[in-house]
Amino acid sequence: MRVVLAPDSFKESMSATRAAEAMAAGVRAVLPDARCVPVPMADGGEGTVLALGGTPVPVPVAGPLGDPVRALLGWQPARRLAVVESAQAVGMHLVPPGARDILRADSGGVGTLVRAALDLGADRIVIGLGGTLTSDGGAGLLRELGARLLDDRGDELPPGAPVRLATLDATGLDPRLRGVRIELACDVRNPLLGPRGAAAVFAPQKGATGAQVAVLEAALERMAVALDRAELVGAGVPPYGAGPGSASHAGPVADRPGAGAAGGLGAALLALGARMRPGVQVVAEAVGLAEAVAGADLVLTGEGRVDGQTLDGKVPAGVCAVAAAAGVPVVVLGGSVDPAADLSGLGARAVREIAAGLPLAEALRRGPELLERATAAVLRELVRDPRPGGGAPERG
Repeated sequence: MRVVLAPDSFKESMSATRAAEAMAAGVRAVLPDARCVPVPMADGGEGTVLALGGTPVPVPVAGPLGDPVRALLGWQPARRLAVVESAQAVGMHLVPPGARDILRADSGGVGTLVRAALDLGADRIVIGLGGTLTSDGGAGLLRELGARLLDDRGDELPPGAPVRLATLDATGLDPRLRGVRIELACDVRNPLLGPRGAAAVFAPQKGATGAQVAVLEAALERMAVALDRAELVGAGVPPYGAGPGSASHAGPVADRPGAGAAGGLGAALLALGARMRPGVQVVAEAVGLAEAVAGADLVLTGEGRVDGQTLDGKVPAGVCAVAAAAGVPVVVLGGSVDPAADLSGLGARAVREIAAGLPLAEALRRGPELLERATAAVLRELVRDPRPGGGAPERG
């Protein structure tokens, strides 16, 4: 039996690589002779650099609240490709929950990683968006790349949400950006503003209060106006990234799909000419997921929480799509599972919760053990009912 193990990371519990190892142990506990094929996945968030491979290059950056962080970027010199993971520099995991200050959180560390990629000679940069603490609209990123963000008195803004932004002066942007293709690996399509925007949807997940969400929305409105006025890609201005002809550059930046990703980092990078692609698709292509799945007997995937967002471009949804195209059954394992999340339409034979009833802290600590046990339980059931894709999708 050949089993492909293609999980995402289980946030704050285990990396995608560790999750694949736990799955393999669970498979072999039931079928010692099974051939396990680990394909750790990511969707643009945590784990993207490791999933896309290359030489890890350590880069000292400022973390989301300014503390020094040692981030990694992936470098593939033969392809002149650099892989930047926003969460490496400004991820939520870098700041304990009680210390998170979303109004002060700044994306400058991502800009430092992009500059490091340019220093290496990259002509293509893949930037994974996701898992960030920031909601600054990419203000810090642009500052680190040479732009100046000014208030109505002409003074430069401090790091953090651009609540007093009046002018974005882009004349000092790093000229090396002109010759670089930037691709954004992203698992969301949210716009920058409004009820589906960065502040309303994602800021509360990062610890923002209702009052702070209103402040952030106003700051991001200022950022959207400034980005459009600056015309980072437009008439008379040399194109950055993908250039002005692509679909990514139609209309106001705030309205573009994915502009609200990573606290508005998506908006700033789209304004620089980047091209948005589904993160799981970018990773799946790079790691050869379709080739690994072809001819397999079973695919196992999973993530920390399976819910409505899983259906909208997260790793399990992407893996299910690849497996369905190959006619291979899939089982999805989640640290927790929202009963309303129905993956049967994507081809999932079963969706299983690995930590039902446990306190969160214990579930996170015991994640690998729980995943191994749940995988073994799934395999025992499949041995009793080995029909490929047979039976109704199960939940539990």
